[in-house]
Amino acid sequence: MIDLHTHSLWSDGELAPAELTRRFEVAGYSLVAITDHGDQSNIDLIIPRLAAFCEENNSRGGMRVIPGIELTHIPPESIPSLVSRSRKLGAKLVVIHGETIVEPVAPGTNKMAIESSADILAHPGLITEEEVALAKERSVSLELTSRKGHSLTNGHVARLAQKVGALLVLNSDAHAPGDIWPASRLHEIVVGAGLTGDDYQTMLKNAEQIVEQCLT
Repeated sequence: MIDLHTHSLWSDGELAPAELTRRFEVAGYSLVAITDHGDQSNIDLIIPRLAAFCEENNSRGGMRVIPGIELTHIPPESIPSLVSRSRKLGAKLVVIHGETIVEPVAPGTNKMAIESSADILAHPGLITEEEVALAKERSVSLELTSRKGHSLTNGHVARLAQKVGALLVLNSDAHAPGDIWPASRLHEIVVGAGLTGDDYQTMLKNAEQIVEQCLT
């Protein structure tokens, strides 16, 4: 299993990158991306440090770790430049904090994230069908999440993605040990969103393709 949205103590997570990595490994995962919250003020601090950790970790073998960023509560007009800047700083994966219904994310964030060709639009809330169609066109993956609160709109996101044919991925948005689901139980989140076991397998393949693209 792959998780492409997690947080360490470099933002608001509880665990150092090494412990976060180890806990995911023990839970049955083969790869994890650390995507701490970032904005204009801190991405130049977070990304290089995560990149250095991942390089050292991956050189030793075992579970692979990808350095990323979750651009969070960014004014929509600033998203394109920060996506580009994040990649230049060494982020292999760029996640945008979408318009979840449990936080006051600026309207227009979902659309701008997609237009900026981020890799993943996290917990996009009540995303519109037009935005989902644009995500399909731009090959931006939409997230289903096990994160409490953000997961309230999983069914809506899944329904529109299935209707339009947009890419879906499943992530934890883990901030603490209790957020790390055993890999053997993740299909329950997908089924709970109204999808099937076959859809779950497709989402696993989507995550693998994202990783392949990020690392080439």
